[in-house]
Amino acid sequence: MVMPAPRVDAAPAPLLVARGIDKTFDRTRALIGADLRLDAGEVHGLLGANGAGKSTLSRVISGHVRRDRGEIAWRGIALDARNAREAIGAGIVMVTQETSLAPDLSVLENIFLPELALPGRLRYGALRQRARDILNSLGQESALPLDMEVRALSIAQRQLVEIAKALAQDASLIIFDEPTASLSPGEVERLFDVMTRLRADGRALVFVSHRLEEVFAITDCVTVMREGRTVTQSVPTATLTQSDLVRLMVGQDLARAQYRRAAAAAGDRTRVLEVRHLRAAPMVRDVSFTLHEGEILGLGGLVGAGRSETLEAIFGLRRPDSGEIRLHGRQFTPRRPVAAIRAGIGFVPEDRRGQSIVPDFSVRENLLLGHLSAHRGFGLGYRARDRRVADLLRQLDLRSDRLLDVSMLNFSGGMQQKIIIARWLLLEPRVLLLDEPTKGVDIGTRSSIYAILRDAADRGAAVLVVSSDFEELLGLCERIVVMSDGTSIAELESDVLDETKLTMFAAPRSSMEITSQLLRTLAGETGGAAYWVLLDSERLFCLARAGGDGDADPGFAAGATPRIGDTRIPTALAADAGHFVAEPGGARRTLLVRVQSHRGHELGWIGLTVAGTSTPDPAAIAQRVHEQFARAA
Repeated sequence: MVMPAPRVDAAPAPLLVARGIDKTFDRTRALIGADLRLDAGEVHGLLGANGAGKSTLSRVISGHVRRDRGEIAWRGIALDARNAREAIGAGIVMVTQETSLAPDLSVLENIFLPELALPGRLRYGALRQRARDILNSLGQESALPLDMEVRALSIAQRQLVEIAKALAQDASLIIFDEPTASLSPGEVERLFDVMTRLRADGRALVFVSHRLEEVFAITDCVTVMREGRTVTQSVPTATLTQSDLVRLMVGQDLARAQYRRAAAAAGDRTRVLEVRHLRAAPMVRDVSFTLHEGEILGLGGLVGAGRSETLEAIFGLRRPDSGEIRLHGRQFTPRRPVAAIRAGIGFVPEDRRGQSIVPDFSVRENLLLGHLSAHRGFGLGYRARDRRVADLLRQLDLRSDRLLDVSMLNFSGGMQQKIIIARWLLLEPRVLLLDEPTKGVDIGTRSSIYAILRDAADRGAAVLVVSSDFEELLGLCERIVVMSDGTSIAELESDVLDETKLTMFAAPRSSMEITSQLLRTLAGETGGAAYWVLLDSERLFCLARAGGDGDADPGFAAGATPRIGDTRIPTALAADAGHFVAEPGGARRTLLVRVQSHRGHELGWIGLTVAGTSTPDPAAIAQRVHEQFARAA
């Protein structure tokens, strides 16, 4: 008798398989034979350097962009979504940083937006119950007021509306494209909670991010892309290190670039640009900083913090409502960009294609656009710049005959960006403003741009850089002005920071309101100083503070980064005790309560310093702190 072969359970079929995907935009090949496999019930990281093709592949799968070649199988059947609506109908939805919601409609109406156009009468009672069920399934039943207009929501709440809208359409695959770029650490934690619930419900999630610590925190496996190609596919995250991922993303081991030099004392440098209490509604509310000769200064913050708008106000593209700008000690109010250019200010905007390139001009004409604005008199005056143009071409590694190319669009994005920066260096500016200068360029071009900016600063230019890449700011800038909700909240030396501390400082004040209210309440009830701080072995970083005059003053303000020994509470900071600790020779007493997210991530300490001999119950204070942070989560 022939015994039957033992049964071997086949591996579950993949939910989606994309093979050999090609996509070209004009002359740029964004995808070259890209592949991706997704399984149900997993969080799949899609990684790569800027310009690797991650977002393009995501948009192809979600129907936002038509592929040129290749095939996509969805649940084993060929899929050719001609638009996003068809992809949504199949169960594929993409959630981006910039949500696609209707701001004048309510949360409820946005969740069921695709259904509003269907024939028949809407049953709002049934829709409301469905919305509650969806939010309950996400553990966010109290996070969204269903009747509130979407325009009044935070960015994190809007993303939650997008997710709820996807679930209302019964999406099986949700693609998150850089979803944490505009979120505070607490909001990232809540998003990861939602993603964990979606994964447990059997849905497939794609997580596109450049923040490697988040990749390791939430993904099950990763696919890495480089220059439009898939270089490795569906590798378990647990088998990789950050160095492994960097090597896969850029093709080589890459040490962290250090182009900054130590910050000099302010009194030893010439002040070039001073901004005091600048306001340009609605995005710029109260911004102050000083930029020195030969310095590279960073404006750090999350998307929507008002950084780009601050540069535009300085350059004359946005008229200030109040405040003061001083250039070389004199009042400066540019009403038009030409006035800023003639005063020695150059500006590289974020939107390279829309704001910096004239496609119908040759490379030479694009390079000399800034010169034309600064030039006075008859003719074009090109010959006066010939020697400097030749120097810049050598620095850019660009042959002189390429100047005659009829279009800048013949060049890669990285070379376009270098030519745009060179446009302003040609004028030897006193101040150079750059908004996301390495956005969309490869890692090699990034290094070239950093070297160009460092050389410009060494020649005496004052350089101000806006970047959403905190590692870039820390490696390039001597000091960083942190902005949040249109306000400059801290001015910090880069050598005392890391990405975690900078991210905590940059969190939107609106997302910190619950914590700020706790600090105000504690300070008001005790007459002391309440504060939220981060600590390392030598230094304190104060994120927020309320109250605390006179003897209860701990010796630091919000945004300060003093050495522990320079504060007025060094004994308490070194004790790590669960009770009030008195400083020698005085009546000042301090309690520190360690706080963590519910996922176990360290969020620093809540401190309370009081004067006198009587102190509140430390256990009761600690319980209130922990309950407040639990509610904030």
